[in-house]
Amino acid sequence: MILSPSLLSCDFSRLADELKALEAAGLKWVHLDVMDGLFVPNITFGPPIITSMRKECSLFFDTHLMIEKPERYIDMFADAGADLICVHAEATNHLERTVASIAERGVQCAVALNPATPLETIKYLLPQLDMVLLMTVNPGFGGQKFIPFCMDKVRELKMMITAAGSKTLIQVDGGVTAENAGELVHAGVDVLVSGSAFFGYPPYDQRLKTFEAACS
Repeated sequence: MILSPSLLSCDFSRLADELKALEAAGLKWVHLDVMDGLFVPNITFGPPIITSMRKECSLFFDTHLMIEKPERYIDMFADAGADLICVHAEATNHLERTVASIAERGVQCAVALNPATPLETIKYLLPQLDMVLLMTVNPGFGGQKFIPFCMDKVRELKMMITAAGSKTLIQVDGGVTAENAGELVHAGVDVLVSGSAFFGYPPYDQRLKTFEAACS
């Protein structure tokens, strides 16, 4: 299990300190929610902020683009220091082309699906994907409750990946807590994104241990 805390829930007035605290606590990944105010009703940050953050830590930058036509910005986010770029299937007209352009930059590639978007959307892309992100809330804001039917979706995706003989990781984002983390990992999740349920419970090293214990 990989825990990727969503920076959306951190103290933005102390961004560099928060990144260093995550690293010191033993975290390996951090989830960067990029929102444009169009694909989702919220605005966060873009490549310049990620460039600045990259100088402060060596965490794996799990970069989730919740933006319209993300293909326009792949080079910018790769140049900023993203280790993985995840685009929404719903946000681009030519998903395979967009995924291929991410891979061409030597960056890991992922596709996100909103709760109601069917898994068939990415069935034929699995060999090209390092990860599939299943949104377990409707994207745009932190602190939402996990949508129950998404647990079945996780199980179905795990079976699809196994049948394809793929090594694609499964990530979930939305309403992930220490209380449901174990069930999610048992269902097939590899990477857990947690925002308020992580950052709201310092110290971070102890919170990481709580999640790890829940998933053991």
